[in-house]
Amino acid sequence: MSADELRLDLEELRRLEGLATRPRVLSLLANEIRSVDAKMAAAPVPAAAAAARAGVSYVTLGTFSWDQDNDKIRVYIFLENVDQEKVETTFKPMSVDIKFHDVKGKNYRCAIPKLNKEIVPEKCKVVVKPTKIVITLWKASTGSWLDLHYKEDKFKPITGKDKDPMSGIMDLMKDLYEEGDDNMRRTIGQTMMDARAI
Repeated sequence: MSADELRLDLEELRRLEGLATRPRVLSLLANEIRSVDAKMAAAPVPAAAAAARAGVSYVTLGTFSWDQDNDKIRVYIFLENVDQEKVETTFKPMSVDIKFHDVKGKNYRCAIPKLNKEIVPEKCKVVVKPTKIVITLWKASTGSWLDLHYKEDKFKPITGKDKDPMSGIMDLMKDLYEEGDDNMRRTIGQTMMDARAI
């Protein structure tokens, strides 16, 4: 398997890990991420591929502050020397992904893959100031948010087919398998074989 295929597998696994909420599924995905990471570390990387990958790598901005009023949320990222024209934004109803290119020779990224509640993407904006970036997220419905990130209600009663925890995991894996490409199917199959071997 080539380094590019491993890198794509790793990106997709990390994306799936961000979507997963069930502990067993998170564990399966974490194990597979470690496995693919180890394969990538062992695989030789051509100089051209390393240079290309270095050009699109991002430093994750996980630390920020935020406040809210009834209609909108403001996220504050403290980062200097950002050029407004080199900011790439992706606002979706339940997610935010903002990339800051060429800031002192580095690329930065602030992403919230699953927001607590819906926003209005068309009204959201990013304003670059000398020492900080202000991201304004307009709420789809007025009210107060307890957190920016979505968190599953741990005290939600279990009903219907969710009574058997394994059925939920199997349904998730089945959906991922059916909707995924060949690499995803291969990864899920390998994960299931590894899980059975334990």
